Amino acid sequence: MRMNGNAVLITGGATGIGYSLAKYFHARGNKVLICGRREDRLAQAADKLPGIQAFRCDVTDLDSCVALHDHVRDFLPDLNILINNAGIQRNIDLTRGIDELIGGENEIRVNLQAPIYLSALFTPMLSGRDNAAIVNVSSGLAFMPDYAVGMPIYHVTKAGLHAFSVVQRKQLSPLGIRVIEIIPPAVESELNPEGRRGRSATNSPYFMASDEFVEKALAKMEQDIDEIRLGR
Repeated sequence: MRMNGNAVLITGGATGIGYSLAKYFHARGNKVLICGRREDRLAQAADKLPGIQAFRCDVTDLDSCVALHDHVRDFLPDLNILINNAGIQRNIDLTRGIDELIGGENEIRVNLQAPIYLSALFTPMLSGRDNAAIVNVSSGLAFMPDYAVGMPIYHVTKAGLHAFSVVQRKQLSPLGIRVIEIIPPAVESELNPEGRRGRSATNSPYFMASDEFVEKALAKMEQDIDEIRLGR
């Protein structure tokens, strides 16, 4: 896969893995558009990476996703890479019933529904384009549901995204769209600060630096590996 001369959309691109992806593609001369819900973080990222575009979008809302699609059509019309990176992770105690599930952000909508909707919206735009790809960022926890049982919905959504990626890869291949799944280990981010139980993500053996992870993952992407696993 060619890693320069692309037009790239990254969801959740203002922080963590998303920001490292934006930094990598920006440094290699690609056009980059990041989106997210927090305008302040989008502005900070855009200031650090002059020339990238930033657009506020709530990926849990279909109308907002359509607005993103329309913005990309007008301001990044040569888009050829969609990176479904936005994600959240919550500690949930299933013994507490429904209130525990609905008492915070909706992981199903962010982690699973959004990549499915956005892929459907952008597939016609990507179809037949040179070096076209959809990149889905899942998680090593998709394959280890008994490893961190305090985050049950996160496990389920990332396992669902893995399954979706497998099927999507087969269906979109005739359109010339590669579907790549990046499967991170624990990586420095704001994904779930409470889940760290007081451990610092910085310089911790439990967490890989996001820049290091992205550099290694995209090196494998360049080698045309479609299911990329790194770390513990």
